[in-house]
Amino acid sequence: MSTHERPEALKPGRSTSTETVTPPAQPGPESPRLQRRVVSVLVGGQILGGIGMGATLSLGSLLAAQLSGSNAWSGMAATMSTLGAAFAAVPLARLAQARGRRVSLSTGALIAGAGAVTAITAASLGVFPLLLLGLMLLGAGSAVNLQARFAATDLSRPGSRGRDLSIVVWSTTIGAVLGPNLFGPGEIVGAALGLPPLTGAFAFSVAAQLAAAVVYATGLRPDPLLTVMASRVTDLEAPKPKSGLRILRSNPRARYAVAAVALSHATMVALMSMTPVHLRDHGASLTVVGLTISLHIAGMYALSPVFGWMADKVGRLPTILLGQAMLLVSLVLAGLAPDSGTAVTTSLILLGLGWSASVVAGSALVAESAHVQDRPAIQGVSDLSMNAAGATGGALAGPVLAAVGYSGLGFLSIALVATVIIWTALQPRRPAQDQEQP
Repeated sequence: MSTHERPEALKPGRSTSTETVTPPAQPGPESPRLQRRVVSVLVGGQILGGIGMGATLSLGSLLAAQLSGSNAWSGMAATMSTLGAAFAAVPLARLAQARGRRVSLSTGALIAGAGAVTAITAASLGVFPLLLLGLMLLGAGSAVNLQARFAATDLSRPGSRGRDLSIVVWSTTIGAVLGPNLFGPGEIVGAALGLPPLTGAFAFSVAAQLAAAVVYATGLRPDPLLTVMASRVTDLEAPKPKSGLRILRSNPRARYAVAAVALSHATMVALMSMTPVHLRDHGASLTVVGLTISLHIAGMYALSPVFGWMADKVGRLPTILLGQAMLLVSLVLAGLAPDSGTAVTTSLILLGLGWSASVVAGSALVAESAHVQDRPAIQGVSDLSMNAAGATGGALAGPVLAAVGYSGLGFLSIALVATVIIWTALQPRRPAQDQEQP
């Protein structure tokens, strides 16, 4: 067998793909250069994917209300997208495990593009259930965005894993900001193409997702995941990859990391999703609501490279604790001063910052908590758990807000933060360089 053939192709349970990779036994001089190229490709794909998602999800709620004939159904747009991301997480992770990141990410982007086409078709036919299907397929784009952050860690060293992951997370900001600004141009393009009202931006989404698929398919050569598996797994009798659930049952570190990410996401979604409703009920203008949410989103992404650096230099667990501390202050502010616009805005900024620190450091810990051949499986379960927790947090936040108000929502959400803090305190401290499974 030549040195350029994939040794794992001969192992039980391994892919029989014929893709050629270069498997250095130890990362050679070319590895940093290859890693930089991988991160650059992922950033480009994230920007395109973010544009595609940002250009359509907000309009999805308007389309849902229009086609259903009731505003009560408008929230189904976000719900179906979240469910789509959750349903796609594990299958895309399995595809990455079998065929590599290149195939998995490009396939997910194509599915999201098909979702945008389906949404346009639904609007043209006036079929509401078809729109829900399209929005669910669009959710695969969110699953791709989540998996891309893990793809950034495939070839990275433990000392730079948090930084590489956080750069890809940060790049999401660009697409998220640009996407909603395409509403106006989208309507102009849609009218020129003869598309129904509110669907022009979906045409942009189709183009953006197709472009992202091309970027992933052409740029991720050699495939980062297949390369690291070829370089580190050399035993022809190596065990078959484990399922994500089996890893959770047997690996306490992975179980903790997945839970920390999921609970942090649930905390953020629960409070953030109810803040616009709370502000409007207290007379805030749409401008104030928009500014508050914009500052929150800036908190989520703008400083993620800083938290990635901290996760590498200070440690994963201290950075997660910092994130939980910011989430705690955010919730206390919301609970003590729900009628103060300044306090609520400050709370939302801290909520975004706490989410960023916790998710960046927690995701880095997820990425290194299992053996190479098992990483895609545990990463898929992590993304599934994150989406499920967010959907649950958002769904429960409405009834809680109605029952005990915004203040009560803030105080009750502290239970999620307390769970992560206690669990973190029980984790054994290990140097970052010793955390990685071989």
